[in-house]
Amino acid sequence: MLSAMTPSRPRLILASTSRYRRELLARLGLPFEAMAPPYDEERGKAELSHLDPEALSLALGRGKARSIAALHRDAIVIGSDQIAVLEGARLDKPGTHERACAQLSRLAGRTHRLVTSVVVIDARSGLEREHVDVHELTMRSLGGTQIAAYVARDAPLDCAGSYRMESLGVALFDRVRGDDATAIVGLPLVAVTRMLVAMGLDPLEPHEGRSQGSSS
Repeated sequence: MLSAMTPSRPRLILASTSRYRRELLARLGLPFEAMAPPYDEERGKAELSHLDPEALSLALGRGKARSIAALHRDAIVIGSDQIAVLEGARLDKPGTHERACAQLSRLAGRTHRLVTSVVVIDARSGLEREHVDVHELTMRSLGGTQIAAYVARDAPLDCAGSYRMESLGVALFDRVRGDDATAIVGLPLVAVTRMLVAMGLDPLEPHEGRSQGSSS
């Protein structure tokens, strides 16, 4: 049982309802809430399309985090975004089996970049911290039958690049270069932990309970 002297913690809000990001953040053991940000991501992509992938991903993550922070001034808010890039061309979430197969056909035998941003805002003070993670992934040379079988099994229709690295998608690759594998799944936990600690929210310190990953 926690001591009565254990200080209460600020609310922690994940500005996303992505189950991948919820599962990742839950690994830190911190109570948090998951909320859909009111930020218009598609409009942001259109208006900021002139930016390079790193700047675009960061701007989108910032927009999501700020839109929640403006509504919840008592919270620390985490916003994130991810963009897959092949030779300068952005690969969005496929949405359908056919588009996923087409994306993987383009990626097969080639190296692409996966850009993952995270923005953490302490809405109480206005403090913002940002991080961009970039992985280089080289995919195996794959045939149409292999690709179709993979998409049928993993259904990566809501994943940038059309693969789930935390699942069977790992078998698609010859080489992966980067610093934090959790970023590939959708949220770079090493950077998130570093930023939360700087804001006084350390996963290794005792904390009062709040339901983890509840959606609002």
